Amino acid sequence: MADLLLPLPGAHDSILACFVMVDLVGSTTMAQQLPLRNYQTLMQEFVQVMILSLEARGGDVLQHQGDAVLAWWPLQQAAQACQAAAEAHGRAARLTLAARLGQRLHLRAGVSGGEVIMGVVGGQNSAYGLPVNYATRLCGAAEPGQTLVCDAVLASAPGVRAEPYQPLHLQGFGENCCAYRLLPSPPRPNADPRTAHER
Repeated sequence: MADLLLPLPGAHDSILACFVMVDLVGSTTMAQQLPLRNYQTLMQEFVQVMILSLEARGGDVLQHQGDAVLAWWPLQQAAQACQAAAEAHGRAARLTLAARLGQRLHLRAGVSGGEVIMGVVGGQNSAYGLPVNYATRLCGAAEPGQTLVCDAVLASAPGVRAEPYQPLHLQGFGENCCAYRLLPSPPRPNADPRTAHER
């Protein structure tokens, strides 16, 4: 029995990482309104677009469950993670299949950072540590169209624009958790205004 308490084999060095969780709002209602095959096809396309969107900004997608997708970046790339989270809202809203089915997709997102251990489970890369849970909690606390970030992320991405959010009671993290609402980046000079999305 004591052998079970020994360190497990393999590398278990911790790293500092940034996590983005994006979650589709109202998917249960869609499942009730749409024919099952249409709903399945929409969810598959939504998840695929989210994966491609997060990976396009350098993220490594860890997992997706139904209508939620989790990705990670090294913490020093927190600015890219925040940009990916912000862009995900617009990409979901412009999903052509959703429009054809009479749906408009809205996301909520959470971004956290901190120390984790990475490992492979069932052939898939996984992360273990409080930042993973915190990204999930922040995502669940966000309003549709919002991205909530933690202070560790802002400290690693000083150029990211955010404003203090109301104190949150997050399960497992206690009361008065500090969070910030991600603000849209100002449009770049000569940028196409159609690529600037309101949050």
